[in-house]
Amino acid sequence: MLYNDALTRDDEKAVLAQLPGVQYSSPIAQMHDRINFGGGVTKDTLILGVSPQYQHIRNLLVPDGRFFDDEDDSAHIKCAVVSEQFAQDRFGSDDAAVGQTFEISRIPFTIIGVFKEAVPDFGNSEIEDQTVLIPYAVARLFAGTENVQQIYFSMRSMDEVTDAGKEIERIVHARHRPDSVYHTQTMQGYLTIAGRITTALTLLLVAVSCVTLAVGGVGIMNIMLAGVRARVREIGIRKALGATRREIKLQFLTEAVIISLTGGIAGTIVGLALPVTARLITKIAIPITPWSVVIALTAAVLVGIIFGTVPATRAAQLNPVDALKYE
Repeated sequence: MLYNDALTRDDEKAVLAQLPGVQYSSPIAQMHDRINFGGGVTKDTLILGVSPQYQHIRNLLVPDGRFFDDEDDSAHIKCAVVSEQFAQDRFGSDDAAVGQTFEISRIPFTIIGVFKEAVPDFGNSEIEDQTVLIPYAVARLFAGTENVQQIYFSMRSMDEVTDAGKEIERIVHARHRPDSVYHTQTMQGYLTIAGRITTALTLLLVAVSCVTLAVGGVGIMNIMLAGVRARVREIGIRKALGATRREIKLQFLTEAVIISLTGGIAGTIVGLALPVTARLITKIAIPITPWSVVIALTAAVLVGIIFGTVPATRAAQLNPVDALKYE
């Protein structure tokens, strides 16, 4: 993406002529308008004038209707493709929005499709919740100028993206004043930032989970130590009847694992209930993987083994004579 308020379609043509690796390109003409949503409600809505290639560049999905094409753009057809949020707020649903008419600056536009982003960008793009896409040729009539705020380019190969970004900036800079400043952003840059954020959040969650497991493990160990102290005579009787240290240790380790695993199962059920409930009452789809359940239960078992070892060892090392005399 290249952005500067002084960009024009000629800059786009120059890049296309000198950079053969470009697959798609689209200028962006941006404006805002107060659109009537009925019932006396008006909302500030983002209007983007784009070319038909914008759908491929931004990887937009059109679940209802269609995206405008080159014929719509060249014929200056007053058509629009709206975001899902706009369709739901203005007309109640995506299906109901297609074919409906609304006004932009008192000019009627017909909705021919409803779009959504294939991959969430977490607010790092020009698209907002209330967004309307119209043909660039029509948006230019509103703006009254050839200038555009942004130009999007899509390369045929991901390997060319980084070098292409530098080359696009060089080509455009050569066409304007030497002191002009132009900025380029690539999807790889977004992915790098998203990767860093994901890594930081993962480390934070791992740290929190480790502290939580340690606290729970200490609680299990205290419970087992209290249990050993309360069952000294039982341990002495078992040893007097022939129970070995290994059997005593295994008994208390098993009890510690059962306590820990019970808590793990309860926590897993609660943890799964939250995303499942969110899916039922909202449109938020939180992904659930079977491995998360396996890891959670495995961690619970490990906590039981690690923190149950000390109480189990102490129980196994009791002298049966002293244990039988214990009051």
